[in-house]
Amino acid sequence: MKKFYIASSLKNIETVRFVSESLINEGFIHTYDWTLNDNITSIDQLKDIGNKELDAVLKSDFIVVLFPAGKGSHVELGIALGNGIKAYLYSKNDEINDLETTSTFYHLDGVCKCKGTIEELIQTVLKDQKTKKN
Repeated sequence: MKKFYIASSLKNIETVRFVSESLINEGFIHTYDWTLNDNITSIDQLKDIGNKELDAVLKSDFIVVLFPAGKGSHVELGIALGNGIKAYLYSKNDEINDLETTSTFYHLDGVCKCKGTIEELIQTVLKDQKTKKN
């Protein structure tokens, strides 16, 4: 079964969990749930989490990036793109296409930009991933 990773900021933990549960319920495998990390008190803990996140992105067939996304999410997006891993970028509005705030990397092949409701994002991912061969 296909594997996924979700990148986002701490502001979006509930949405990350909702998307993860929705994809898991459809038979996908979440490679790492960073939302379970709390009470981080050392650089060593951050390093351990960073290694887990790196490994999770590299093991994924696709990643989902939920905006607003922090700097770590952008690193994860870069790792995915650099390794030919499909990325779905999601924002409620069209900030992904705003020339003042967009990134050149949001517009590369291998990136699917999604706006609207979170349910629409999930349906886009499901339709796209279920039609692709493993």
